[in-house]
Amino acid sequence: MEKIPFTPQGLDAIKEELAHLKANERPAVIQAIADAREHGDLSENAEYHAARERQSFVEGRISELEDVTSRAEVIDAAKLSGEKVTFGTTVEVADEDTDEESTYHIVGPYEADITKGLVSTSSPIARGLIGKAVGDSAEVHTPGGVKSYEVLSIALFDMSKVAE
Repeated sequence: MEKIPFTPQGLDAIKEELAHLKANERPAVIQAIADAREHGDLSENAEYHAARERQSFVEGRISELEDVTSRAEVIDAAKLSGEKVTFGTTVEVADEDTDEESTYHIVGPYEADITKGLVSTSSPIARGLIGKAVGDSAEVHTPGGVKSYEVLSIALFDMSKVAE
């Protein structure tokens, strides 16, 4: 089984979601199904069908998160050199065409949130930047075409510096 990289904070968030689903969502859905059954004919009972659909979603998410946590590998950013872009680093880049600067935090696929600058190791931008050092130029193949970025700085990832 392939390991899934996580920051310590990212794995904690996944474990919290899993615990919430098991302790709160699962019992609530079971109760909603029981309540809907009391309303009689299940074939025309919209509440029952909605509750069953919600149960399917919750159980599927629980299964997914259990699988993810069993394959999780926490990467300690303190053990990284910070000289090259890797998982667990924060990289500041400049678009070589527009000089627009951006900052990205390279994280695992379950932690990615582009609105916070958290990009997955499997994203085009991360794949193009991984292995680069300060001053290097990186070609990133995006759906909109090839973009060139210059690596301005690399630092070890610090979750406290991520915008909420």
